[in-house]
Amino acid sequence: MKHVAVIDIGKTNAKLALVEDGSLQEIAVVTRPNTVLAGPPYPHFDLEGHWDFLIRNLAAFHAQHGVDAISVTTHGASAVLLDAKGALATPMLDYEHGGPDDLAQDYDALRPAFAQTGSARLPHGLNLGAQLHWLLETQAGLSDRLAHVLTYPQYWGWRLTGQMACDVCSLGCHTDLWDPWRAQFSDLADRLGIAGKIAPPQRPDAVLGHLLPDLAAATGLSPDTPVTVGIHDSNASLYPHVLGRDGAFSVVSTGTWVVAMAVGGETPALDPTRDVLVNVNALGAPVPSARFMGGREFEVIRAGSTVQPDDSDRHMVLDRDIALLPTVEPGSGPFPTHQMRWTAEPGTDGARLVALSWYLALMTHTCLGLIGARGPVIVEGPFARNLDYLDMLSSLWPEGIEIATSATGTSVGAALLSLGAVTAPATRAVRRPDTAQVLTAYAKRWQQRT
Repeated sequence: MKHVAVIDIGKTNAKLALVEDGSLQEIAVVTRPNTVLAGPPYPHFDLEGHWDFLIRNLAAFHAQHGVDAISVTTHGASAVLLDAKGALATPMLDYEHGGPDDLAQDYDALRPAFAQTGSARLPHGLNLGAQLHWLLETQAGLSDRLAHVLTYPQYWGWRLTGQMACDVCSLGCHTDLWDPWRAQFSDLADRLGIAGKIAPPQRPDAVLGHLLPDLAAATGLSPDTPVTVGIHDSNASLYPHVLGRDGAFSVVSTGTWVVAMAVGGETPALDPTRDVLVNVNALGAPVPSARFMGGREFEVIRAGSTVQPDDSDRHMVLDRDIALLPTVEPGSGPFPTHQMRWTAEPGTDGARLVALSWYLALMTHTCLGLIGARGPVIVEGPFARNLDYLDMLSSLWPEGIEIATSATGTSVGAALLSLGAVTAPATRAVRRPDTAQVLTAYAKRWQQRT
């Protein structure tokens, strides 16, 4: 049985998972918080802490189970800048840092139009191009030190193999640096003076290289262990379905970010002011997408509560018309300029969680509409276990909501870069609830208010 070790770096946690071929189950998982270091010189990610964690646990996984291949998936909006010797040219900036906004006017004069990149203008460092521009303008000597720009999954691949690349999914993740229709760098790379420094783009399922000899010795893995190029995390969730499904469908990947991705749907005029963009899937094809920080919003509003809502809580929300209106995390999502408010204060923690779950479903439904989604919607990640979320979404989506019955998610999708797949993951249709008519009426009131 083949085992793939998956390096899975999300915005909230760093994870190493061991995925078994055949069952596609995670037979071993370890995590650590993806804590942002305050600085100096600015908030940045703990790359060395992650590296120590990954190498230590690769050795443990291999000793316990055997590791036959390594794959990598990470959050987007990130790159690592290296000097000619392969050391960090500058620490890896946290994309939530507001520094790039200080130079927004200058950057806006440089960035290509949405028509070329499918990349919406986003705040802070959510456009990778804005990060690079700010770093090059504010960090003394960086332009001279900078020799290589690697999108984030490939930084880990480079440390494992000594080979450099970028993957088309990470380049297509609202970077401003990629033209998804022509499958080439946009004009911005030349404008920033980095065109010759960005590592060459490759498909995520290509073999980047094999484990460096010193790492093989340190971990016990074979030096012949292949390492794939790697992939942006939302596209890792999409990948198994792209391989195995025909016809129109959408995947909603839920985590810190909720990302809706439409395959084979309509082609509406995309509105970049509403956090709508064009992603690039693992096969290199453009994918209309929309997103909001749903996982972050869930944590903010639930405020640590672990109450399980009951029917009395649901009745309270309906009877008092308690609704959460967008946006909890302003500056992104389909309502970026709106200010969060409650129509009425929830009377219990349970009622708060019901209204929150319905809000998240309504935001997801809005995203699906903005990208012309058609066909069934497959919900991946933690929201697939939220019954109130699923009840609302299935009430509003007549073409059907599905959740996985087999292993899915970012780690499994990344593992399939090494394993391949011939059929889509098994899913289960979510039953439309008996309260669908009542929930639809609630949704219409929410839509009128937004």
